[in-house]
Amino acid sequence: MKLYYSPGACSLSPHIVAAEAGIALELERVSIGKTPHMTASGIDFSTINPNGYVPALELDDGTVLTEGPAIVQYLADLQPESGLVPPAGTVARAQLQSWLNFIATELHKMYSPWLFHAEYGTEVQAVARGKIAERLRFVETQLATAGPYLTGERFTVADAYLFTVVGWSKHVDVGLTEFANLRAYLERVAQRPAVRAAMKAEGLKVAE
Repeated sequence: MKLYYSPGACSLSPHIVAAEAGIALELERVSIGKTPHMTASGIDFSTINPNGYVPALELDDGTVLTEGPAIVQYLADLQPESGLVPPAGTVARAQLQSWLNFIATELHKMYSPWLFHAEYGTEVQAVARGKIAERLRFVETQLATAGPYLTGERFTVADAYLFTVVGWSKHVDVGLTEFANLRAYLERVAQRPAVRAAMKAEGLKVAE
């Protein structure tokens, strides 16, 4: 399988999940800062994912999966013994999917695109930061009551996604000072060997 990624983008989430599950991936970097988005091998990425964004996972039979929340569940289901997702059809799985949807719609899409493009203006970005703070208070409460991870004792695909998205905070001036549990959580996740391995493979700075 091949993962199309851009360093530190939301594609880091399935990269972490694969590392946690012990799944070997071929990696192909995508240059998302230029148009057209080209892969490291010189392919126009729009021919892989017409939407033009990472991640995309190309399976061995040529099938291409897109959308991070779907990809992380697919990868985790390949190795159910990893415990990265509860079994399909259970309440626990539905709760996990609720968190994936929350991160995707209430956090991911508040950080990006609004805070990564100065052309949207400071007023719009202030609104986005306010919405992010509201949502992070909800996450903070969840971690305080259910921790050490988002859904309890086990690290799951939702943690890989949350860690990736909230990790953007330092790049776009989102303050985490008031979120003690969240900051401790980010530090805890950053020390996981699989997380460190995925980040190093993307050329990202890892926690000491």
